[in-house]
Amino acid sequence: MGNQKDRLLRGTALNGKVRTFAVRTTDLVEELRQRHDTFPVVTAALGRTVSAAAMMGAMLKGDERLSIQVRGDGPIGLIAAESNANGEVRGYVKNPHVELTNIRPGKMDVAAAVGTTGHIDVIKDFGLKEPYRGSVPIISGELAEDFTYYFAVSEQTNSAVSLGVLVSPDYSVANAGGFIIQLLPGVTEDEVTELELALSKIPPITEMLEEGLELEDILKRVVPDVTILEEMDVHFSCDCSHERVERALISLGQAELEQMIEEDGKAEVSCHFCNEKYTFDKEQLKSVLERAKS
Repeated sequence: MGNQKDRLLRGTALNGKVRTFAVRTTDLVEELRQRHDTFPVVTAALGRTVSAAAMMGAMLKGDERLSIQVRGDGPIGLIAAESNANGEVRGYVKNPHVELTNIRPGKMDVAAAVGTTGHIDVIKDFGLKEPYRGSVPIISGELAEDFTYYFAVSEQTNSAVSLGVLVSPDYSVANAGGFIIQLLPGVTEDEVTELELALSKIPPITEMLEEGLELEDILKRVVPDVTILEEMDVHFSCDCSHERVERALISLGQAELEQMIEEDGKAEVSCHFCNEKYTFDKEQLKSVLERAKS
């Protein structure tokens, strides 16, 4: 539906024994597609990853940050996503131009693009000296199952993860989003059975979004007694800047900078995450070199 905007819901159900997250990321994934010129199967893989990142960001507090790296043996190579507790998300892939035959019309072979061997790393920066790192092997490459496995192994939390991206015939993003249902201590076996039954009956997230279902309604299909605790906007945000790129150039060292000045007389640096280009002319490079020397 055109009038819906990207947002995220955090809720609770079954008297606090279940945590729920749901997100719509259609505009975010479309912006990433345009910035990185991703082909459909890559749009789907990146879209699923940033949808997971958005919801995992909502599990953080304050200034905490999260970064996800999916490194599979498929042609995409690396998929990277970063998010925080304020709904700010960014992401990129190593190879945006992967073409693969669909499994069937409308069903892209995401696992073939991501790869079925490799690992997913989740790095959480809590502002402490050492960030938290969790790493799990890729078990399917379709990503939702892989994040389910991550929660079970790294965070000892049984979760149901649903992620989806529907790409239009013109390659643009028709809709994208996902949900995560997490079981907390105290859930009974009967309640688990009921949840599993509800999950087995609901259509894919992209179908529900396509029908125009609100995120609340999607969560209610799984846990009818859900209470929404928080709602926030989700949007693309990149914190790159001329200063940051300058710091990156300084870190290359004097020899490399001197070579740039002599050979090219300028430098053009692109931010991985947003594809913004930063240009430094000869004079600017010389002042960067002076700073590198000091």
